[in-house]
Amino acid sequence: MSDFFTNSVFFGVLLCLSAYQAGLFLRQKTKIAAFNPLLISIIIVIFVLAIFNIKFQDFYNSSKYISYLLTPATVALAIPLYSKLSLLKSNFKAIMSGLIAGVLTSLISIFVMALLFGLSHEHYASMLPKSITTAIGIGVSQEIGGIPTITTAVIIVTGVFGNVTADIIYKIFNIKNPIAKGIGLGSSAHAIGTSKALEMGETEGAMSSLSIAMAGIITVVFASFFANLI
Repeated sequence: MSDFFTNSVFFGVLLCLSAYQAGLFLRQKTKIAAFNPLLISIIIVIFVLAIFNIKFQDFYNSSKYISYLLTPATVALAIPLYSKLSLLKSNFKAIMSGLIAGVLTSLISIFVMALLFGLSHEHYASMLPKSITTAIGIGVSQEIGGIPTITTAVIIVTGVFGNVTADIIYKIFNIKNPIAKGIGLGSSAHAIGTSKALEMGETEGAMSSLSIAMAGIITVVFASFFANLI
């Protein structure tokens, strides 16, 4: 059985899509925030690979085609932003201030934790791009001396955590403004957070979509400086 999976060209694609669909089904049926479709799909994929003793490289070779869609999918998030362009113009200063504050908070928190836990430069640099989308984060990690594999894992964990806890955090801190919700999710939890923002509303989704691109650009600007601190 493992040989069949190993030699299959599109086994990885089928497994990823099936696992994600199972996650969506579970989330819709239970309505439990912790059952994030991406998190569930990751668990299913790991379980299948372990049970059938499939090497990760074989799985990657048959699933890499999905990653080709990552960049165009990220660009497509500009569509809801375009529909709210007037809202962006009228709140430009507040939005940009929120984005810069969000990115700096992320970078500073990683810097402080790196000092507390004595992380090496490689591990520290790998975690700096944790709050931006994978398409940008991997490139940033490579440029500043990080490990792309660790960066990918950290980005996914950050996104899932933001997606799952968003409602609770907004309730605790009484955040009701749709622009603030969107900026918060997009600048801290990238595309996975944006999927949650789109569930909240059109304005939240548009602002979160903007945050993905802008947070990525701002992180690129500041990451090199922070990377040299350790």
